Amino acid sequence: MINVAGHRLGTREIEESISSYPNVAEVAVVGVKDALKGQVAVAFVIPKQSDTLEDRDVAQTEEKAIMSLVDSQIGNFGRPAHVWFVSQLPKTRSGKMLRRTIQAICEGRDPGDLSTLDDPASLQQIRQVIEE
Repeated sequence: MINVAGHRLGTREIEESISSYPNVAEVAVVGVKDALKGQVAVAFVIPKQSDTLEDRDVAQTEEKAIMSLVDSQIGNFGRPAHVWFVSQLPKTRSGKMLRRTIQAICEGRDPGDLSTLDDPASLQQIRQVIEE
């Protein structure tokens, strides 16, 4: 659960909305601290089409379309502040998404114990897209 400007939202609701977009293979949504709203949602998306990762214009168009979709299905308070496209998401060896780790990286905190992480390159990719 995240609290965006007084609205309590489940990140799962936002993930389901984004997952209904045609070019989304997988998505992770986390709440990140924000000075104005308390928390804002940010989304990390694995696109079905790889050109979204390579072409910045395509990525911006897809980001706007995803935000519009969330606006129409949930409301503008559920719209992610950012939609970042990545080729992989950090998961454990058993396949569980490490959302707490993603959130820590977004907030500039220490991600903690990463002994169960399947592929460390996924965290590096998240750090790179945030810094761009």
